Amino acid sequence: MNNLPSPHPIIELPDELVSQIAAGEVVERPASVVRELVDNALDAGASQIVLRLIEGGVRLISVEDDGLGMAPQDLSMALRRHATSKIRNLRDLESVATMGFRGEALAAIASVSELSLLSRTAQAEHATLLDARSGEMRPMARSRGTTVEVRELFYSTPARRQFLKSTATELAHCIESVRRHALSRPDVGFEIWHEGKLIEQWRATGEAGLDRRLADVLGEDFLAESVAVDFMAGAVRVTGRAGLPDHARSRADHQYAYVNGRFVRDKVIMHGVRSAYEDVLHGQRQPVYVISIELDPMRVDVNVHPTKIEVRFRDGREIHQGVRYAIEQSLAAPRTGQTQPVDPWPASEAWASGRAPNAGTGGLAAPMPSTPPGAWRQQRMPMGQAVNDLRALWGQVPDPSATSRSDPATPSDAKILPSALAQLASEALGAEDQPLGQALAQLHGVYILAQNHQGLVLIDMHAAHERIVYERLKQGVAQRIDSQNLLVPVTFAATETEVALAQEHQDTLLTLGLDIGPLGVRSLAVRSVPASLADSDVVALARSVLDELAQWPASTVLERAQNELLATMACHAAVRANRALTLGEMNALLRQMEATERADQCNHGRPTWRMLSMKELDALFMRGR
Repeated sequence: MNNLPSPHPIIELPDELVSQIAAGEVVERPASVVRELVDNALDAGASQIVLRLIEGGVRLISVEDDGLGMAPQDLSMALRRHATSKIRNLRDLESVATMGFRGEALAAIASVSELSLLSRTAQAEHATLLDARSGEMRPMARSRGTTVEVRELFYSTPARRQFLKSTATELAHCIESVRRHALSRPDVGFEIWHEGKLIEQWRATGEAGLDRRLADVLGEDFLAESVAVDFMAGAVRVTGRAGLPDHARSRADHQYAYVNGRFVRDKVIMHGVRSAYEDVLHGQRQPVYVISIELDPMRVDVNVHPTKIEVRFRDGREIHQGVRYAIEQSLAAPRTGQTQPVDPWPASEAWASGRAPNAGTGGLAAPMPSTPPGAWRQQRMPMGQAVNDLRALWGQVPDPSATSRSDPATPSDAKILPSALAQLASEALGAEDQPLGQALAQLHGVYILAQNHQGLVLIDMHAAHERIVYERLKQGVAQRIDSQNLLVPVTFAATETEVALAQEHQDTLLTLGLDIGPLGVRSLAVRSVPASLADSDVVALARSVLDELAQWPASTVLERAQNELLATMACHAAVRANRALTLGEMNALLRQMEATERADQCNHGRPTWRMLSMKELDALFMRGR
């Protein structure tokens, strides 16, 4: 007897069930609805968008805009699945320039909520209200634009509502959704109301532009703690701002990347950013950034996922390298050059008159000793002394005043500091004003104390020298890393993908000092490893390198591996703590820092210098109070 169940016939699902299934991808939480409705408002040319919420968006989500509006005959069509005004054919789909285009969001939202549309065009005598549940339409009063109200989200699918978080959590997600739009559209004003109270407002910035909007949304500190990014690589342009390494966060919650104005989460972009910060970020700290990538819409596919937050690039390497070089270039310039000359004394009438305020009585104390302007600065160092100090710190340095001659007994690469850099440093020592100022003393053999126009500068001697050595090594590194042959090749079981990668990237692996070859269809043998890693886990090393090659371009993997080895070399070559330096040697190190890229952080991402302004020092001693 056959006990097999009889097959169910294939039937076509009703439209309402299809929409509810689709809503599972489009509408995850109230913030998903907010994102879709704000997308539509921006596509309609809105200059002002108002979001109203009740209970974090669960009871009510209302989005009002002053865009073009919709004609009455388009209102009911807008609620049909896959109905849109933004694309007409495949070519339009392949070059989408609008935020929305799939034509399924409103239908999906309407299937799991009570939705109504109120809209008016400039030519219409009145607005028209459409109730999505009943299909009833009636005239209403409204200025040009559209209002979409979504009530009782997930009322028809109560199981979905149980997965929502607290009101505060859902509200935070809704605010973040609007914040993402606001950062890319400074020309549009945004308001967020919750339970009848205005909780966020970002006005259209007009001529003030993106920087004003960034300050409004992320705070004034973000502008002060970031650098501008503007880089063009072929047909790809990267703009925005990248946070300084000192102000990285423990969480990746302030990272915003846009592709043609659309907020995206893309691993190619994220890895490109992380690569740019590799040499300057400490530990697992997360950088802060807002970057916008502009490229031909034909070179990016935005039709990857219904949420439209994922994209696929035609040339991922082009994007990765563009993002990386854009941020690297912005972070490379040492911030020592950004210090501005200021009056070292407090700019008040009491100080200007030579009388210090009395902190105890609020009156004026006895006159201060007369100090000629600029007397607190050290005098310029004679050229001969500067060259002697450079020799003491770095070894053999040619005298820039001597005639050009070659000494065959001295190898050109015997010392890290090239003769051209000695000339640069000597000229810098003769300059009147230096960003890092002039050295005063050495503290416990670890820190250098210096003074500049603004106040006191503290320098970590080893960390600063380590960065200088590292950058010099990177400029003159050989392309091939020294390897060491293993007495007995190490074999291990591998997947077909790993075997194929080892064969495909044989030259890259040899450049890295790794000789990995196939022994069979599913086995590999490691015959040599980098000399500096001879004692490491050979199999783990081989697998990790192959995994990197599977994800990223070979040139990226090669550069990262080289830099890790060079960083170790630089750490061992840098001056050690407790080494006594003369004032001239300290000044030579400061001038090197001012001329070295990324000199504000050591190779491990720790800061190399800090400054206390005269105002901060006065506050420590309550001067001027």
